[in-house]
Amino acid sequence: MKQTLFQEKYPVFYFEVNKSETTFQSVPEILAYFKEKVDAHPVAQYIGEFDHYSHTKQFEDGEIAPEILDAQHILFCFGVKLPTPRAMAVRPRSIGVCEMADRFVIDFLEAPMPLANNAMEEWTKAVCNK
Repeated sequence: MKQTLFQEKYPVFYFEVNKSETTFQSVPEILAYFKEKVDAHPVAQYIGEFDHYSHTKQFEDGEIAPEILDAQHILFCFGVKLPTPRAMAVRPRSIGVCEMADRFVIDFLEAPMPLANNAMEEWTKAVCNK
């Protein structure tokens, strides 16, 4: 698991797993795994999924890096407190999964809540399961 600043301002965690290091064969399989984790979590609430690849591909001027074969998100929320309207800006959470020829790349934005970050990091690392 690595952390970086995307566009010099967004703290992002990312994880790359070679296809030879996982039993998962596709992005939908990984999203189903994450949904199981969200559903089993005592605080997390599943919201839905978003096929970013199909969404972008539908536009005449849509751009997708040629090495990306699939790109989807799972959306969920860990919110147990709503202390201010500003909390809405950092919710809900999402984990993005991209398929490349030889690996999967999993990314998520750092959450202001350690419980959320710890869970997402644990779930993501477990994708490497061989």
